[in-house]
Amino acid sequence: MASTGDAAPDFTAPLANGDIEEFSLSDRLETESPVVLAFFPGAFTSVCTTEMCAFQDRLASFNDLETSVYGVSRDSPFALNEFREQNGLEFGLISDYNREITDEYGIPMDFANLGVYGVAKRSVFVIDGDGEIAYSWVSDDPSVEPDYDDVEAAVADLS
Repeated sequence: MASTGDAAPDFTAPLANGDIEEFSLSDRLETESPVVLAFFPGAFTSVCTTEMCAFQDRLASFNDLETSVYGVSRDSPFALNEFREQNGLEFGLISDYNREITDEYGIPMDFANLGVYGVAKRSVFVIDGDGEIAYSWVSDDPSVEPDYDDVEAAVADLS
């Protein structure tokens, strides 16, 4: 599992930001850093919606810290654009439809009783301009949200 102090696994994936474009972590780190990657199991679910809306509510603070926030899930970029629109999210959502990012970060989770496999554990990674994970939080319980103050403090520590 990726953790604090590790080099952040690089990836390229579709970004739902109203349109759909290619997102490359290494390219973004050249112009935007730090970057917050907030992994969530699935769009349109109660806790995931609450979490992404909480990041939206704090987006001005992250912007003040010159930090980009991105949500990441296994949903298609088309579904993620609809999720963004319905919830008024102003940050982009990265589609890990093929489960490559979730696997690279070592955070897959199965709900075998529901027939759902390989979604992301609810996780947050703050990645600095050198591509190193400066903060990591991973939950085995999908009903638990991150401590948003801790995420913001981790970002502030990089300023």
